[in-house]
Amino acid sequence: MRLRLISKLTISTNMVLLIFMVIFAYVNLAALKKLLIEEAVTDADKLGETIIRATQHQMVHDDRQRIQQVIKEVGAEKGIDHIRMINKNGRIIYSTQEEEIGTFLDKKAEACNMCHSSSNPRTHASSMNRSRIFTRHDGKQLLGLAKAIYNEESCFSAKCHFHPERFRVLGVLDVTVPLDRMNAQLNSYRGTTIAVTILLMGLISLCITIFIQQLVNQPVQQLLKHTEQLARGEMDTSVSFTSGGELGELADSFNNMTMKLKRARAELEDWGKNLESKVEERTHEITDIQAQLIRSEKLASLGELVAGIAHEINNPLTGILVFSSLVSKDPKLDPSLKDDLEIVVQQTERCSQIVKGLLDFSRESVPQKKFSSLNRIMDMSLSLIERQVLFQNITITKDYSTDLPDMLLDPNQVEQVFVNMILNAGQSMLDGGDLQICTGMTTDGCHEFVSISDTGCGISEENLVKIFDPFFTTKSTKGTGLGLSVSYGIINNHSGTIEVESKVGSGTTFTIMLPTRLTEIL
Repeated sequence: MRLRLISKLTISTNMVLLIFMVIFAYVNLAALKKLLIEEAVTDADKLGETIIRATQHQMVHDDRQRIQQVIKEVGAEKGIDHIRMINKNGRIIYSTQEEEIGTFLDKKAEACNMCHSSSNPRTHASSMNRSRIFTRHDGKQLLGLAKAIYNEESCFSAKCHFHPERFRVLGVLDVTVPLDRMNAQLNSYRGTTIAVTILLMGLISLCITIFIQQLVNQPVQQLLKHTEQLARGEMDTSVSFTSGGELGELADSFNNMTMKLKRARAELEDWGKNLESKVEERTHEITDIQAQLIRSEKLASLGELVAGIAHEINNPLTGILVFSSLVSKDPKLDPSLKDDLEIVVQQTERCSQIVKGLLDFSRESVPQKKFSSLNRIMDMSLSLIERQVLFQNITITKDYSTDLPDMLLDPNQVEQVFVNMILNAGQSMLDGGDLQICTGMTTDGCHEFVSISDTGCGISEENLVKIFDPFFTTKSTKGTGLGLSVSYGIINNHSGTIEVESKVGSGTTFTIMLPTRLTEIL
């Protein structure tokens, strides 16, 4: 089972507190025990001094019966276990236990070792050094104190006393008191200490738990909840608690991270939404570029082929045209053959025009560029053809942009392109219609355009991809199918493009795009 943060912090803090409080209680109990023992030793020492003073008169007059009676009476008092008086030879002279009177003690016994623990007997020792703590056979803990009885002047000057003056110590008074009261006090204090420790531990644990809950656990829980919401994709939430220090900085960092993630996800979603359209747009552009490259390669290959064929055909056609013209003017010619020769001449001239168109298509003519206006070139193109019978039932509408700058281009070649486009538009509207011509500049300012729209029969989708191919035409009686091919080559030499949109029965729109920064092609 995984412990929560607040539990870990509370347990670890309580363990540290418990260790220090146990150490403090142990030191405190040890100090108290030492103090109580010193107090018991002092009381025992005073008791011994009192007994010695109380029996001094009887000792001087050698009233042994009275001494034994005093010792027995004092030993019967509460808090005294055993009193005995021992002479310097180790013989027990007086005792609360009469059966041991007259017996001898070894100098190594507990009552004697305080003074005889070394090779040189000590005549003076501190109370603590003269005391001993031991446990009797019945398990009762006792404190024993040996107090020396000194040979005072009243003793060695008494007539009845036989101790010479040279004896410094006459004997020892051994007092033994029980430590029940002291142990009871220690046990009581120990119990109180344990109870207070438990109470303090509980109060401290409660306070620490409350503080940790308010200052640590709740902010961490909010951060954890926030991370879970982020994992589920909920980016509109934020860490709301206000706190100073590192947790506050961490909350601000989480909020900043959430804002950045939300912004990044919005960008990714936007990219995802627009990706399909962008891919389709790029695919369309690539397809158009590929079609233009294929068309350019096809035109280049056909140009080389057509040039060779045109040169080979042009010479015989020239001979046929010259001699057929001469024969048709010869007076010796049979009049019945004259009409046939005129047909030969007409068809030969038609073949010559076709050959001329082939040569124009195959010839890489270098544009003679100069600064010219598209509007002016379009007006010149219209002035050449608008009076033809083909345009009698056609309404021509001009929508020119008046602020177009002049461009560096070949006006004659561009005029040829415009004428071809306008003638094709007129031929698609044999029953009349509207022809709209627009000029202008793209929004980015990089291209000028000319748009030629008609309301003619339109071009089918299957023919739309082939209209710039050489010799492709939908005209059954006339036309070589080279006009749009030649126009495409001219615009391509000017670094421009021709775009076409058409719908069968609605009309066709040709848009010519020329870059505004044309450079001369050498």
